[in-house]
Amino acid sequence: MPDMKPVTTQRIESAAVAVLAVVVTIAAGYAWWWLLALFLLFDLSMLGYLRGPHLGAACYNLVHSYTLPALLGAVAVAAAAAGEPIDWLGILAVAWVFHIALDRALGYGLKTTEGFEHTHLGLIGQARRAHRVTTRER
Repeated sequence: MPDMKPVTTQRIESAAVAVLAVVVTIAAGYAWWWLLALFLLFDLSMLGYLRGPHLGAACYNLVHSYTLPALLGAVAVAAAAAGEPIDWLGILAVAWVFHIALDRALGYGLKTTEGFEHTHLGLIGQARRAHRVTTRER
């Protein structure tokens, strides 16, 4: 097997999680399009950037971490096990995981306070393009 960078491995893992979210959605009897309908909801966390990079990164990272959707999913599963299913909670948790996984598969990682284009998976957008140009000039 070729030597892969950890970032590449993380992006492949994230793609697998996104596929799993689609499978779970369909297996649970939900329409697949719920994942797309709810997709942009989680990007509202970027509004924190209106108040600066520190708050923006904190809001974005809170919403783009698997912790909250995992807790939401656990509540949905516990409610279903108790005989009181909360259907909307389950699809929201899976859609949230799908969003995070797809973002990470595409290279949009957790943000640093240096700005939106600086992530734990590397640079994105204009910062990435500028870095490539700078590196080629050397």
